[in-house]
Amino acid sequence: MSFTRTVAEHRHAILAATTVLTAVRMPITDAWGRTTAEPVVATLEIPAFDNSAMDGYAVRAGDGGGQRTVVADIPAGVAPGASIGPGEAARIMTGAPLPAGADAIVPHEQTAEPFRDVAPGSLIHLDAQPTPAAHIRGQGDDVSVGDVVVAAGERLGALQRSAAAAAGAASVLVRPAPRVVVIASGDELVTPGDPVGPGQIPESNGLLLDGLVRGADAVVTELIRVGDDPAVLRRVLARVEADSPDAIVLTGGASVGAYEVVRDVLEPTGVQFLTVAMQPGKPQGHGAIGGIPVFCLPGNPVSVAVSFEAFVRPALLRMQGRRDVLRPVIRLRVSDGWRTPPAREQFMPVAIDRSDPAAWTVRPATAGGSGSHRAGALALAEAWAVVPASVEEVAAGDLVDVMLVT
Repeated sequence: MSFTRTVAEHRHAILAATTVLTAVRMPITDAWGRTTAEPVVATLEIPAFDNSAMDGYAVRAGDGGGQRTVVADIPAGVAPGASIGPGEAARIMTGAPLPAGADAIVPHEQTAEPFRDVAPGSLIHLDAQPTPAAHIRGQGDDVSVGDVVVAAGERLGALQRSAAAAAGAASVLVRPAPRVVVIASGDELVTPGDPVGPGQIPESNGLLLDGLVRGADAVVTELIRVGDDPAVLRRVLARVEADSPDAIVLTGGASVGAYEVVRDVLEPTGVQFLTVAMQPGKPQGHGAIGGIPVFCLPGNPVSVAVSFEAFVRPALLRMQGRRDVLRPVIRLRVSDGWRTPPAREQFMPVAIDRSDPAAWTVRPATAGGSGSHRAGALALAEAWAVVPASVEEVAAGDLVDVMLVT
């Protein structure tokens, strides 16, 4: 069988047609999951002042070991200003500013006196010779003013947003979350939980895509179910187009059968339908209506999941200006082999055996392999093993590329 494109070719065509969303400025507190449109540059030094890395005593290392007179008590959060002289010490808490004259911190465990009972005027005894600069966090040791804390094109996750805030960022220039409308087509679909009649199935692709879209830091603004009536689909698309979402994702009705409502309605508008050399997910469609990107995916759940990973997720990340739009791939050894389809890049749902932390292995998530209809198998899949079209069989012991998705 001949194919229109390879997976890489189809993804390249989609990404070439994808436009990055206009950046907006928002408070750092609201920017979770957003992608930076410009570098986040430090306006504060980290640390902002010399401070203690331990609960203990600020001392002059040159005074040696032995006895000290405590002349100050310095908790965290006070303004710098305390000082010590020869033979003196200050009780100091972690994060508190270093007093003038001090050049070392002695942890309280290296003194004989109960730390909580020490007050100004007390005498303490050091068990060891202080070391210059010991347990001191120097001003600007981590970040200096003007340093890039988060590069452009990076996701503001928990660590990145915290670092930006610590470096003084009150607001950030970011790309907004793409707004996605999902349309599931098919007369056979019923709402999950409703009675299922002969020839009917629960509609699960909408929930699947809602979760996958969220995982791509986008948002489903509307989830629509339609039957196989072209007139109804045209009316729905006209209304959706008027709302100007950032993308429309349709499932089902995209192949070459007699009742392919999505293809029948959208192909005349210029949306391109084609076959991609992949398994599952061979029938694909992509284009635009009213300038809105449209993705037409197969109707079987595993095909939907694979198609989203291969094509829709990279496009949603490109809309956000993300530097890396593909999932990282690791190489793992196969414990149980499987057959592959001829001349098609295979995405096999796999489970990972982590019993040996130094030698993870993968196996098909179920005995059914990568069958596109196996909706139940998706619950057991932790990753996709991606097998090149040139490979005819995956044997136990082979190394395969694995995309982690959970």
